[in-house]
Amino acid sequence: MFSFFKKKTPADAVAPPPDAPVAPPVPSAAPAERTWRERLGFGAPPAPSTEPAIEAPPPTPQPEPPSPEERKTWLDKLRLGLRKTGTSIAQVFTGTQIDDALYEELEAALLMADTGVKATEFLLADLKQRVKDARAIDPSAVKSLLADAVTDLLRPLEKQLTIGEALPTVMMVAGVNGAGKTTSIGKLTRHLADGGEKVLLAAADTFRAAAREQLAVWAGRTNVEIVSQEGGDPSAVTFDAVLAGKARRCDVVIADTAGRLPTQLHLMEELRKIKRTIAKAQEGAPHEILLVVDGNTGQNALTQVKAFDDALQLTGLIVTKLDGTAKGGMLAAIARERPVPVYFIGVGEKLEDLETFDAREFANALLA
Repeated sequence: MFSFFKKKTPADAVAPPPDAPVAPPVPSAAPAERTWRERLGFGAPPAPSTEPAIEAPPPTPQPEPPSPEERKTWLDKLRLGLRKTGTSIAQVFTGTQIDDALYEELEAALLMADTGVKATEFLLADLKQRVKDARAIDPSAVKSLLADAVTDLLRPLEKQLTIGEALPTVMMVAGVNGAGKTTSIGKLTRHLADGGEKVLLAAADTFRAAAREQLAVWAGRTNVEIVSQEGGDPSAVTFDAVLAGKARRCDVVIADTAGRLPTQLHLMEELRKIKRTIAKAQEGAPHEILLVVDGNTGQNALTQVKAFDDALQLTGLIVTKLDGTAKGGMLAAIARERPVPVYFIGVGEKLEDLETFDAREFANALLA
């Protein structure tokens, strides 16, 4: 699999490279001269410690890079998933000349792919400048330049999930019903557990029937612990989970919150309450606030991102169900109007169908 996350320790000491030059010894002061500590009134320097030196912990093993076969399989799935989107755009470049008609057809195709008005206008202006600079005369060359333009637009969305800077790293996951929130949590938990991380789940989705049971199934599959209360208050569940995560020295605590629409103001306020409660249980938490969005919802996904970001200040997105969508351009709309980082994208129900987001790979798959 790809490098799914990056592990950091709270205080990593940076050792000098083995070939670094050794500084020459500094000559000691003359015996009659007072040291700077004595001149400033701090007294003599402390005696050298006789305690044995504490050895630094061994470096955390990093996940192995994907094999060429694994990468090819993933890219094939991504291309297949975005085929409905890409086909309508690729058909624009089957002509023989670059003219206003080509750009008009491309504009319509991008809008149909839910790229959005602002992102479409930006991409067309950027593309025309690239065509001019490259002096392109063939439509196939314009398609390649469009892939470059899409890549550059999406590049700010690239970001790797980092854990370990706090112990535990607390993640709060939100999303509307049906977006694949709990399933995405289960997949993320599996990847973290496979990477040697100790994960604790908080079943704070007490609003949806059977949500607690669904999360418990994923906890069983991944062999991790879960904190839940039947009919309990979501904020209380998350508070207990964070305290339990600290006591059990877990690496990661993931809170599954109730699915809701941005228009359900009372439920959005409950999300804010959960965030405040987590902060009371651990200073600086939650460290990650993730929103799971359904790639099939197109422009509605952008609306969700804006609403949840305004309420919670999102740190990242998980975009699911990109398999078979005709609205893959929605990521361009997000990049242009609300560039919240995309940690992961999903193209299916299997564990390996959730992977890290790469702008170049996505753009190439979109225009394949």
